[in-house]
Amino acid sequence: MRLWDETQALGRFIPGEQDLALDDFQQRLVELLPRLRRLAQVLTRLGADADDLVQTTLERALERRSSWRAGTRLDAWMFTIMKNAWIDEVRRRGRQDARAAPPETADALPDPLSPTPALRLDAIALRAAIARLPDDQRLAVALVLVDGLSYAEAAEVMAVPQGTLTSRLGRARATLAAELQEAAP
Repeated sequence: MRLWDETQALGRFIPGEQDLALDDFQQRLVELLPRLRRLAQVLTRLGADADDLVQTTLERALERRSSWRAGTRLDAWMFTIMKNAWIDEVRRRGRQDARAAPPETADALPDPLSPTPALRLDAIALRAAIARLPDDQRLAVALVLVDGLSYAEAAEVMAVPQGTLTSRLGRARATLAAELQEAAP
């Protein structure tokens, strides 16, 4: 079995001479990689930090594999691990008096699959607006609106009541709508 990254259509694979035998748990982790990368980018706002966060999340998941309950959603479990790993990292940086990663600028590379330049500009504006949201609102948006978790699942990942999650999403939507309305020509 060859392991493919999220750009399988481009024919890129994870290098290695021998085929790897993955069990079901490991295979499901590999399938989650694109979603983990996307959430990590929302949390960290910086590509290198996102890659480090994904690696830390995978390491913790493999170390704590026995605590995952079969029959529950692996993605929600992994998102919880990632959220907690990011909180640990932010606290560590705070103790070292390090500054948090700066938000990505609007001149980030556009998605090459966007069909029109106008849609690319809209996506860049939305990404920048999401990056400016407070951490709790940005995480809620990423879990519910980007990754499609239910409100109950996202609330569980964030370790908050569902009503709190709903409030954070409402504030985030209102902020995004106002910012995007201002930015519209």
